[in-house]
Amino acid sequence: MKRLFTSESVTEGHPDKICDQVSDAVLDAILEQDPHAHVACECATKTGFLMVFGETSGNFDVDYEAIARRVICDIGYVNDGVCFDGNTCEIRVHMEEQSADIAMGVNQSYERKTGEQEDEFALIGAGDQGMMFGYACTETEELMPMSVKLAHVMARRLAEVRKDGTLPYLGPDGKTQVTIEYEDDRIKRIDTIVVSTQHSEDATLEQVRKDMIEHVIKPVVPAEYIDEKTKYYVNPTGRFVIGGPMGDSGLTGRKIIVDTYGGHAAHGGGAFSGKDPTKVDRSAAYMARYIAKNIVAAGIASKCEVQLAYAIGVAEPVSVAVETFGTGRIDDEKIVDLIRACFDMRPAAIIKTLDLAKPQYRPLAAYGHMGRTGLGVRWENTDRAEELRLAAGV
Repeated sequence: MKRLFTSESVTEGHPDKICDQVSDAVLDAILEQDPHAHVACECATKTGFLMVFGETSGNFDVDYEAIARRVICDIGYVNDGVCFDGNTCEIRVHMEEQSADIAMGVNQSYERKTGEQEDEFALIGAGDQGMMFGYACTETEELMPMSVKLAHVMARRLAEVRKDGTLPYLGPDGKTQVTIEYEDDRIKRIDTIVVSTQHSEDATLEQVRKDMIEHVIKPVVPAEYIDEKTKYYVNPTGRFVIGGPMGDSGLTGRKIIVDTYGGHAAHGGGAFSGKDPTKVDRSAAYMARYIAKNIVAAGIASKCEVQLAYAIGVAEPVSVAVETFGTGRIDDEKIVDLIRACFDMRPAAIIKTLDLAKPQYRPLAAYGHMGRTGLGVRWENTDRAEELRLAAGV
């Protein structure tokens, strides 16, 4: 049976990603001074304007405006010619203290209050209710879906050829998309590639199309998946001069599928950027990825989706669920038992296991939070695979 599946990515200059990167740069700056700080920082942007807002608590002193300007300029928005300028745009800051009602449940978990658990990992409760998903599969070396990996690789390539001067007419804003054709659940070919990139007024559509194929697509997309029927759409509207916040508004947390698995797995709805790791929207999603990746690396399944769910103020997850899509070598129920036996999924344990209470988040705020093996993040490690393999007897 044949089927098509599509995933997208966006560049670091996309308006939503500007906001994600500023939010995570603020988080990094705060964690550098206080690893135990609580942070919920969001941003919104439109033409010539960015607002930083949210709630924090802890012992730190950061310059929110300076952080925002530095990030915007690092991305490449340094003059009005690219429709946004981090040096001159208006920056508004509205940061407040974290709600005392929320802090009650985070600072001391339900289990600690009731005396059910007294160990160090029972100290804090989940920062919110909700469900989080992790996923892994054998399509790529990183155990990520091929379509989202290639979309990210092309988006990063767009930034590279802009910044290194190969294609100086490019602007920071852009999007990519890859459609994979599967046959009997195996990758057969790439059906469609889409690249939309901001460019200067004097760049012609013909030049942009030629350069995208030669300098962005061909260098990073494996040739064995491309054939004479592969379709290329480059700037299909015909023009993309107006970009960034002038072209579209931006908000933190609006690219959650780009941030995770490109649509190949479920998503609980919570965003990551700007949130400290007591927020299980972030930390439990990383933990679910860590668990799923180790299960696949152990050979227990070739596809694995893990769901964790939490109640605010409660340390233990209220549920753990697994779906292996018919690829599991043992029953999914037994995999759940393995997970519960091998992984501590309480927020404090997750923070320690994955080393989350340190600055590391801004680089993740563009081009995906999962599959980033080059960044040294612990949720991409497969150090538990052998333990799981032996426990599963596979």
